[in-house]
Parts: sequence; structure tokens; C-alpha cells
Amino acid sequence: MESFISENVIVPLRSGPSHRTEMLSQVLFGEKYVIVDESGTWIKIETLFDKYAGWIDKDHLQFTSDTGDFNGFVLNRSLLCWKNDKTKLVLEAGCEIYNPDFQNKLFSIGPNVYTTSPDFDKKYISTSDSLTDTAMKFINSPYIWGGRIPSGIDCSGFTQLTYKIHGITIPRNSWQQAETGETIGFLDDTFPGDLVFFDNERGKISHVGMIISRGLIIHASGRVRIDTIDHHGIFKQEYKRYSHHLRTIRRIKS
Repeated sequence: MESFISENVIVPLRSGPSHRTEMLSQVLFGEKYVIVDESGTWIKIETLFDKYAGWIDKDHLQFTSDTGDFNGFVLNRSLLCWKNDKTKLVLEAGCEIYNPDFQNKLFSIGPNVYTTSPDFDKKYISTSDSLTDTAMKFINSPYIWGGRIPSGIDCSGFTQLTYKIHGITIPRNSWQQAETGETIGFLDDTFPGDLVFFDNERGKISHVGMIISRGLIIHASGRVRIDTIDHHGIFKQEYKRYSHHLRTIRRIKS
């Protein structure tokens, strides 16, 4: 099946072939996908990165056929660049670029060449930071249901983005992520970077965050924020109450 590389900054991935349907996720610049169905002016796709399926409007289509010759490099910060026609793009962390040329300050996807800002170098696609250092860079990013980039992100998009920057692929949704890695039995046994999952009143996984240190969690809830956590769950100081009920803890191995 032929695959394609998205050249939109982001593309909303919806639950049905209509703008009125829920945005489930997003396809980011440089991510690959295959087409699995079509309905009118909409196509159903599946992303190769996290095997997530949804509908996109054909008007959003800017893409290059994937020759399979190259893999993308994941950006760990925003990158200013210009297309062939000199129009500007700002790619956010989590987007992928191909064939980076740091000396000439450009990258390419197929026949399309993108000129970058003068500071373009390896620091954009490599990091010596820890998982928690990376997560902290997105503090105060606003919460948007279905979002996967720092300018608008949901809880599982936030944990997925942090791990993606470190070359680790985890699923898109919190309940899927809760089935990944190994179980950690007690909160006292956690390490920074471990994922903590929370359930709703029906007992279903509905939220995820990341341990940053003993008793502290970073998560996307209204915004990316740090809260205290104990064996009951997340305690929000401003409300003087628990906001999320602890269900399980997982450790993801690289």
C-alpha cells in the first residue's frame, strides 16, 4: 500500500468525514500515512507512527509520496522555515524533517526544499535531556482535545510527544498507553519518566501523566502543569481536592 508524507504543519484527524465530527488526533508535518477509505471530499487514513485512523479533508492535502528511502528526524523544538515559494512555516516539536543539511540550512521532502533559520543545527533533532527535562519544556502548553503539539495538546498527546522526541513510540490514547511497558506496583517505586494512569467513575482509563520526582507529576489538564500525587491520585492545591483517581503505573523501556 502506497504511503505519503504530510507537508501540512498539522492536519486534524476526525472521527468521521465531516468538520462537525470530533477531532480525535492530528497528523503532524513529516509524518507518514496510508489511505484506507474515501467518502466524497474526505479520505480515511492510518498513520504509520502510531497506527491511528481517522478522516481528513482533501483540502488539507499537501503531501509527498513516500519512497521509503529515508526516515524522518523528530524536532524537539520549534523550527522556522520557508517553502519553495518563500512562504513561511513554523514547525513545532514533534514534527519530522528529512535530509537535514545543517551547513546549507535546509531540509527536503522529496522534490520540495525548505530553507531554515540561520541557527539550524543538530540541536533541533538530538537531545541529551532526560524525559522529564523534555516534558518540562512544554509547561503551560494549553490543553486541546486531540492535540499533539505544544501549542495545543491533550494528556496522552503530551506523553506521546515527550517519548517521541526521545525516539520511543507509544500509542496515541491513554488507555492504549496503559497497556504498554511493565507494571510498577507502588508509587514509591516509580522513577522520573514513569507514566501514571487514572480512571473515571466508570473505571475506564481516562487520563495519563508523567512522574517527574517523588510526589510530583506533570500532566496536561487545562494546561501542562505540575501537581502533587499520592496513592489516591492527583491532588490540586488550588481546589484542595483530588482531581484524578490513580489506577495503574507503567514503565516504558526504550
